[in-house]
Amino acid sequence: MKTITKYLCNLLLPLLLCSPMLQAACLDAVVLVHGNTATPSSWSTTYNLLLTKGYTAADIYQPAWGSSCAACNDHNGSEEMPVRTAIQHALATSCTGKIDVIGHSMGATLAAQQITKLAVHNRVDAFVGVAGAFRGLLSCGVYPWNVLNSTCGAYGLSVGNPFLNDLYGVRFGSRVYSIKSNIDQIVCSTGSCLVYGVHSSSIWGQDGTYTYALGHFGLQTDTAAKQYDLIK
Repeated sequence: MKTITKYLCNLLLPLLLCSPMLQAACLDAVVLVHGNTATPSSWSTTYNLLLTKGYTAADIYQPAWGSSCAACNDHNGSEEMPVRTAIQHALATSCTGKIDVIGHSMGATLAAQQITKLAVHNRVDAFVGVAGAFRGLLSCGVYPWNVLNSTCGAYGLSVGNPFLNDLYGVRFGSRVYSIKSNIDQIVCSTGSCLVYGVHSSSIWGQDGTYTYALGHFGLQTDTAAKQYDLIK
């Protein structure tokens, strides 16, 4: 009996491992990076949707970064490590060997920075920037003039600062998408969303961009279905 059982196991195991059901269970790990002064819970809609699509809690990384001081946070120092660590852990545990990254607001540029610093863009299958300010915030002014705080400083979101200049033209993943709005209270707070004629939430070389009539935070919570479509 043991011999027969062993024979059947040896015969069936390769078939089981190759079955569509098990193949479908292997999904990219996902890193969700929240925005300035937000928390991982701001991703609850996206997180819960992913759980219904076959992801497990172990597949989803939600780093908590930054302080509650909106004008103090930037893309340098203590803000970096939680996001960097999440990306590294996601890569180490992903059953596909690749990850998907979705960042909201300042979390989008912070995630892009860490992907670049780690030089892992070739292991990012999809990068989705939601309401990011990849070209800077007009409300922060043009660097180095009218820079009032850290969030608008050299490592912040002032237009043309060294941090943003270093990101310009860099590819953050195999597929890159942006989700944006023309009524975004943060990106378009001066009455214009355009920086040198281009919407600031647009990402150079993007494979697609999607515009919604939603506010800055609605872009994160109310586009969960589109976020999922873009990473699947």
